[in-house]
This record gives sequence, C-alpha cells and structure tokens, in this order.
Amino acid sequence: MDNLIPYRKKRDFGVTSEPSGEAVVAPAQRLRFVIQKHDATRLHYDFRLEWEGVFKSWAVTRGPSLDPHDKRLAVEVEDHPLDYGDFEGTIPKGQYGGGTVMLWDRGYWAPEPGFTDVGKALKKGELKFVMEGARLHGGFVLVRMTRDRNGGKRNNWLLIKHHDDYAKEGVAETFLKDNDSSVASGRGMDAIASGTGRGPTPFITVQPKAKPERAPAKRVWNSNKDDKSKSKEVELAEPTANPAPLGDPKAHGTKVASIPPFVEPELCKIVDRPPNGAVWAHEIKFDGYRMQLRGSGGKTTLKSRRALDWTARFPEIAESARGLGEVMIDGEIVALDAHGSPDFAGLQAALSDEKTHSLVFFVFDLLFEGKEDLRALPLKDRKSRLKALLNEKASDNGRIRFVDHFETGGEAMLKSACSLDLEGIVSKRLDAPYRSGRSGAWTKAKCRGGQEVVIAGWTETNGAFRSLIAGVQRNGKLVHMGRIGTGFGRGKVEQLLPKLRAQASDASPFTGKDAPKKHPDTHWVKPVLVAEIESAGWTGSGSLRQASFKALREDKPAAEVVRETPAPTPDKKPATKSKAVKSPASAKDSPDTIMGVRLSHPDKLLWPASGDESEHSKRDLALYFEAMADAIMPHIAGRPCSIIRTPDGIGGQSFFQRHAGAGTSSLIETVKVAGDHKPYLQIDRPEALIAIAQSGGVELHPWNCAPGRPEIPGRLVFDLDPAPDVPFEAVIAGAKEVRERLAALGLTGFCKTTGGKGLHVVTPLKPSDAVDWPAAKTFAKAVCDAMAADAPGRYLTTMAKAKRTGRIFLDYLRNDRLSTAVAPFSPRARPGAPVSWPVTWAQVKKGLDPMAFTISTTPKLIAKNKAWEDYGEAAAPLKSAIRKLAKG
Repeated sequence: MDNLIPYRKKRDFGVTSEPSGEAVVAPAQRLRFVIQKHDATRLHYDFRLEWEGVFKSWAVTRGPSLDPHDKRLAVEVEDHPLDYGDFEGTIPKGQYGGGTVMLWDRGYWAPEPGFTDVGKALKKGELKFVMEGARLHGGFVLVRMTRDRNGGKRNNWLLIKHHDDYAKEGVAETFLKDNDSSVASGRGMDAIASGTGRGPTPFITVQPKAKPERAPAKRVWNSNKDDKSKSKEVELAEPTANPAPLGDPKAHGTKVASIPPFVEPELCKIVDRPPNGAVWAHEIKFDGYRMQLRGSGGKTTLKSRRALDWTARFPEIAESARGLGEVMIDGEIVALDAHGSPDFAGLQAALSDEKTHSLVFFVFDLLFEGKEDLRALPLKDRKSRLKALLNEKASDNGRIRFVDHFETGGEAMLKSACSLDLEGIVSKRLDAPYRSGRSGAWTKAKCRGGQEVVIAGWTETNGAFRSLIAGVQRNGKLVHMGRIGTGFGRGKVEQLLPKLRAQASDASPFTGKDAPKKHPDTHWVKPVLVAEIESAGWTGSGSLRQASFKALREDKPAAEVVRETPAPTPDKKPATKSKAVKSPASAKDSPDTIMGVRLSHPDKLLWPASGDESEHSKRDLALYFEAMADAIMPHIAGRPCSIIRTPDGIGGQSFFQRHAGAGTSSLIETVKVAGDHKPYLQIDRPEALIAIAQSGGVELHPWNCAPGRPEIPGRLVFDLDPAPDVPFEAVIAGAKEVRERLAALGLTGFCKTTGGKGLHVVTPLKPSDAVDWPAAKTFAKAVCDAMAADAPGRYLTTMAKAKRTGRIFLDYLRNDRLSTAVAPFSPRARPGAPVSWPVTWAQVKKGLDPMAFTISTTPKLIAKNKAWEDYGEAAAPLKSAIRKLAKG
C-alpha cells in the first residue's frame, strides 16, 4: 500500500517545489521528527514523526507547548514523504497549503516503553514518546479525541508535554516568540517568503536510484531560492553535518598476485573519552558481529574476527556481495530494531531462528580491491575507494551499507550517541594505515559499561533460574567478577539453560582464596561460554556493578576474555596524581576523580576524628559510595530522595535538601510530584552518589514508595527510638516483637541499625493500587498501638519527651507519603561516620554494636552481608495484612 497517494493527489509537482516522495531516503540510526512552522490560511505548526517510511503528520494549531497543563489541538493530516523533512520555502498560492514553510525544529524521537508498537498505539489513540531536538526535549503524549470538537469528520488529537526536567509552566507563548527563526537556516518567515538569506542545512539523506555517474548521492534541501551561500550549522542531538569529506578515490595500493584468505583485523583500544583533533574521525559503534568479507574467483566468504567461516550463517549478505568482485572488506553485521538501532539480542535471535534476511552488513574499511593491497593507504583514501566501489557495484537491497564518519568533536559525538541510546563511538586516525591488532590508531569509547565475561555457573531459587556467575581471565586463571542478575526474559532463559546444562560440571572453574563457595542452589559449568553484558562499571573491590545480560557471544574464545580497562585518550595527558592519601579508586580515575566525577576540595573533612575513629574526608565518602553503590541503589533508585548535606563537616551547619536547586548536578535526576511544583531529587545511577558526595551530602533519606510510583507504598518502616536511659537490649527485644507481629499478619520484617541507638524494622510490600498512603499509615499505627497497649511500660506511640523516660518510641510516622527514612547502607552525620547497616535476625541479639558499622569498616563486610538477600522476594500485599489485622 502506498501511504503517499493522498499526499500526491493534493499537489501539482509541476508547480510546487515540495518533494514528490519518489526519492529513496537513507535510513537513520534513530527515528526522525520534523516540525515546520506553516503560514498558510492560518498560522500553525506541522508536527511530523517518522514511522514505517513516511512522516505521520499533525497540524498543531497553536504550536507545541512546554507547559504540561496545555493541551494543544493536533489535527491529523495525510502522511508526508521523508524528504519533506528538508523542505523550507514557499508553497505557491492556489496550491494545497499555499504559504511559507519554516523548518522550526528537527531531531530524533523514540516511543516510551509500552508504546513501542507505534502502529498499534496510533490505532488505539495514545502514543507516549520522547524527543531530542534543537528546541523540544523530553516526553510528550499524543491522545486522540473521541470526536471533532466542532462536529466535523477531522481526526483530532491532543499534544501534551509530560512532567519532566524539560517542562516549563507559563511560558507557552513566549517560548514560540523567542524561537521564531529556522533551525536549519537561521532565517525568519519574511526572509524565507522573499527567498533571501542562506538555504537550510540538510537533515535527510536521499539515495540515488542509479549509478553514481547518472545520479550521484547527495543531501538535498528544497527552497524557493537557489542560494549557494553556506548555511549555519545547527547543533542537534545527533551530528547533522554532512559526512566528512573523504580522500582520493583513485589512490593506488601495492600490486599483489592474489587476496590472502584472511587478514587479522585491526582492533580498538578502549579509552575513557574519545580523542579530539582534525586527524581523528568518528563513527557510530555498531553492536553486532565483526566480519571480514572476501570476494575472490566468483566466490564470497564471510569470516569472523577469529577466522571462522560464517558464510553459511549469512547467506543473504554473501549473495548481495557477489557483485563486488575481487575485494576484502571490513565491517560489522548488525540486526536493527524497529527504530533503526543496533540490536545484539535481535541478531542472536535471527541466527538462532535462521531468519537472517533482514540483517545489515555495515562496512567501514577496504583492505584489498582487485590486485591491489590498500592497507598502506591512509584511512581516508581507503574509505573513499570503498564508497566509490559500493556506489558502482553494490546491490540496492540495503543489506550492505557504507559507514560515514564525522570530524566533529569526539566528546560531542559520544554525547550524541549516548543520548540516542547507542553503544558508543569508534574514533580512527584518518592518516593511518590498516594495522592488524591494537595499534592505538583506532579507539573505542562506550556509553555504557560493556564487558565480555566467561560464564562459570548459574544459581537457582526454588528450582527457578536466578542469575549467572561471571568471571574473566587473569594470569591464566579464571577470576570471579560477580553475578549477573538482570536482563533475562523468559525466552532468553529458555535458550540459555540447555547450553548451560550441556556444559555442567561438578568442579568450580575458579581458583584462589577469593573463589566463591558452592551453595545448594549453585551449578558450575565448564568455562567455555562467553556472554556480552552491560554494567554500571566496577566496585572498589573489582566486582561488576549492576550487571545485565545481553546475549551469548560465539565469536570470542573464553581464554581471551579479560577485564576491559579504559585507557586515557591518545590526545590527553595523564592526570597528575595527588599527594593525598592513597585510595582504592578505579584505575581509570585519578585520586580526585571517582567514577568519572571530579571532586573539588577532596580533602575537606566531613567527619573529624572521634574516639578510636579516624577522620573522614569528602574523598573517603565518595569512595564509600563507590564501593557500596550496588548495595545502596536498589533501595533508593526510582524514589524521591532527600539529602542531609554538611558541606563544612558534621560540626558545621547542615541542610536538609529535598528539591533540586541551582548547581544541582546533571547526574542527579529530578522528578515532579503531584501537589508540589518544585522538582524533587532522585538518585537513579551510581555516579549520582559521587555527585552527592561532592556536594557534601552525607545522608540519604528516600521516600518509602514503590519505585517510580510516589503515590503507592513500597515498604513500611517501624522506627524503634529509645529514650537515653533505655538499654540497647530492650531495643533488640522490641525489634523482634515487631517482626513477630508482622509475621502473624503475613509480612516479613528485615532489621537494620539506624547509625544511632535505634533499630529499624522494614517490611517490603507488593505495590497495590488498592492500598494508599493513609491506609498504610493507619496500619502501621495500629501495629504500634497494639504493642504499646500490651506493654505501656516499655513502649509509647507519642513523641512527647516528658513521657519517654525509660521507654521506646514506636515511630510509625515514617509511613506517610512525604515522609522518609534513612536508606540502608547510608552514612550518618554523626561522630565516627556510622552507617545504617542491614543485619540478620541471628545478629539481633545481645552484643550487637550498631556503632561498629562505619564507612571504614563496612566496605570490607559487604561481600559477606547476606542479611537482606531475600528482601525483594519477600514482598507481600499489604491489603491482606490489613484484613488479618481487622479480624484480630
């Protein structure tokens, strides 16, 4: 079905300069959007989202708004061709939509989770999505109205901004007035109408239908004036400049008798940041299988980086390459998801199901052509010859695609790639020859902590798969790197378990004193399977942080899997080491930089020396957060979190901060909460913990809501706060009684110290829309009131200090919507730098010293702390507990 038939019927392309839609537009890494300001019968804004080869289009009568309270009418109109995204000019009077058109905004968009089937979402009448453009950012929603407000047959929608960091209230009109020029040319509507000024920079790439001598590939823009002056670049989320010019397409290599069977590929050196400078070019890092294509004697072969012949696994690509002749080409075979992004899991699924017809071979280097060895040529010349070869001989089915590069700043390119949720970028020296192995002329900078690991075993809980046990090679031995507990859908587990069981072993593949011990639910395997994972980096002790499974890799032997440690970029001098106290910071960080976050005044004392405890600085706090991030994050991520800050140390003035303010680090998320116009702080990534330390934040006090759902209770906290004259043994007895009462109601209690003289009993809840905060608070109060009624000499539930002598205050007030409680593992702003430490019930006995757990002692204990190991699995519905309590 041709979706552009209605579009073409309305236009006479002999009169209007609008594109006809017959051009073939090159696919982009991400879905594109364009907003055009259109002064037709009346001024409006044409809102266009790329989907299934066209721009789905709406006419937004009053223009987009950043105010979530504004509901902008969006009238659905006919689909437009993708090359319309470069149209800026004047539609002649008498033609459909006659008037001036400005490119007001453009960039990339993606559907939110739950709306990835865009066609289905549009059919149902609700599409939530995020945008990253020159002017519009963040979340929006399109909602179809039940009927035309004027009683007509138009398909009307509402365009609404989400509450997020980019939302701004009360600025709707000024926002449009302040942004009244083209993002592509810098012109205003009058200049566009008169045909003066510079033409717009291109955004859409049009592919030629014929050979280059007949119709060379070019980027196009449409205007009512032939203006040959240069256009001003527009900085978008992804570089929108034309690909950098290449070298000499006629450069010659060395004559050879034949093309060798295989050449060891050039590999990337992993760096912490991409290099900058005119000599460096930057390409998107593809998440697929590196492959070397060889054409010789009419036969095409595809070999992996280890010289394994995988031709039979990619028959369609091999067939598409048959017309390229005598060549050797370096590239990567990739599966693309619905949004045009590399999808490694999709690649694995395609290979497993033998459905490889939609895979794409992205090519970036030409090693041999004909009887010439091109490896000694500079990269820019090799790529120029490769592009010319593809233009002349490649089939037009899109299975083999040339990889353009950009000579913009490396940091900007990486930031763009990360904002588009890509893996990272590869930077290459344009003047360098092709060298097998790691020469340093190619570098790789990642957006996420990717790592290959050897699978050493798996664990189960009640017979169900739970996690993988990972390791890497070090000095010829397999070293334990931690567990991989996320990233496993049902389909992945079903495919993975048979492969694990086929390699089952009775012996652990680990050696050494730090090797993990076998438990009843542990299953060892022979160390032959390699997995690709993502992680949030490494803990101070060298274990993976928040590891997530992506897929198995078949192209790398387990014996070669080592820990990847980014090196300083080639154009950057090593950081000068501080003479301060040595610390176990990550190898890639200087002593004053933790997890990529620079600390100012790292030696600033936050905890002066106290008793037997030594002093602790801002650096010590940051290193503690680094070491404990894996343990802390599950209890604070997705929840508004208040911070107690002591920038001048715990002896100085302290601040209780719950809202974002000027100078808040971009690593810290903000979240809007109903009923409060100010955004709350939220810590969703380990690096944000270091940013908190940098600001002098020593205590973390998250809400007790379910993650991402501020209106729903996610846990209850019972705070046992003793009067000064109450012995700690009485607090222990009280905590055990709370546990027993909760157990009788079907809830599981977990205990932790508070970093003071009290204890917290925490019970995790299954989020339920049927139980709100008032009900949760009432329930907690009833439990505490029952204890106080049974033993009024030991407990009370009022805060009056006059009545607290000799008794324990059962504080149920933590269980309110806006209330907080100190997070597990959080430090406290108290002498000695104590922390709130989870303990097992076996530890809750006489002799327990809550002040023994400090930022100095606990990093050494965390690996053995199993106190809350089953916390997530113990969540129970509060509604049933309320019913049991009501029955007595």
